[in-house]
Amino acid sequence: MKRFPWWGLLAGLLLSAHAASAHDADILYTQVRRTPDARASEVRQVLTMTAATLGRLVPAGVDADSDGALSQAELDARPDALSSGVWDVLPLTAGGEPCARTAQAARARHTFVELTATFTCPEGRLRQRYGVLSVLPSGYRVILGSVGEGGAPGALFAEAGQPSLDIPGPGEVSSSAIGGFLGWVGLGMRHIFEGVDHLVFLLAVLLVGGGFKRVLLLVTSFTVAHSLTLGATALGWVVLDGERARWVEAAIALSIIYVAVENLVLREHRHRALVTFLFGLVHGFGFASVLAGYGLGDSVVKGLLGFNLGVELGQALVVAVLLPPLRMLQRRPRAHLGTVRVLSVGILAAGGYWMVQRALG
Repeated sequence: MKRFPWWGLLAGLLLSAHAASAHDADILYTQVRRTPDARASEVRQVLTMTAATLGRLVPAGVDADSDGALSQAELDARPDALSSGVWDVLPLTAGGEPCARTAQAARARHTFVELTATFTCPEGRLRQRYGVLSVLPSGYRVILGSVGEGGAPGALFAEAGQPSLDIPGPGEVSSSAIGGFLGWVGLGMRHIFEGVDHLVFLLAVLLVGGGFKRVLLLVTSFTVAHSLTLGATALGWVVLDGERARWVEAAIALSIIYVAVENLVLREHRHRALVTFLFGLVHGFGFASVLAGYGLGDSVVKGLLGFNLGVELGQALVVAVLLPPLRMLQRRPRAHLGTVRVLSVGILAAGGYWMVQRALG
């Protein structure tokens, strides 16, 4: 039987430790409200994002004291920067004709920044080009939520490859209810695949997972736990500000260190399901950092369900790929023991690197 290149996997773990970072909040959420008139209409738009994202859009910077948070005074002091860095690159049209921006405002919320603008638009379907996506790193998305009473209740997604969206009006039929839910599922899958620390934790658990029933118990305990904290945070029952989110990321690294040490020093892992559940609660806060504090409004329940389903589907795919070779390896006790030791050392090193990196900010 051809030997699996475990040393290559170990090298990959160490390299991924350097490449991985805390869970970036890489979405901008927006809602549109239109009030029809005889010849024109007023359109009000709300756009929410993290302070870090706004810092990427305003090169001159808004965070005057560089503390990673934005105060109301700092936002009030830079209206021209917000106009040129955000609204000027979000052109809104109606029936092919440009809308005129008549007012704008910015408010510092607890975990995000809320930008609002009012437009006067001619007749015709609204369309917006999200030019901010050309400035932001690849992977960012704009999520357009519900668009007013009688409008589409789902969500539409824009990304760098397709930066423009037609905005359904009141009474218009849209497929966004289906497409929007699938978009949330895709967002969840993408974040589990890009969340290297979550995948490393899962690998550490599976290395000594045992038979199929035991692996199913471990994965289920992890799933239930992170679903609880993900839901609690996304629904606003638990609030994660910047400082708390940083320590959550450090705690995720600590969970990786702990499981790797257990793999190295314990011969039996009778309480692994409980350990996995407890650390799953912490990892759920990490997943929640993607959704928490965006003012998702009417889309919060659908976004939460779709995103969590995507996380579970991605996790199931990872387990399906890892489990067969690990089960084959367990039939060769000496090879299995050596592999567990080698990979656990690599996992321990990766977790230690993340711990120091995140604790120091």
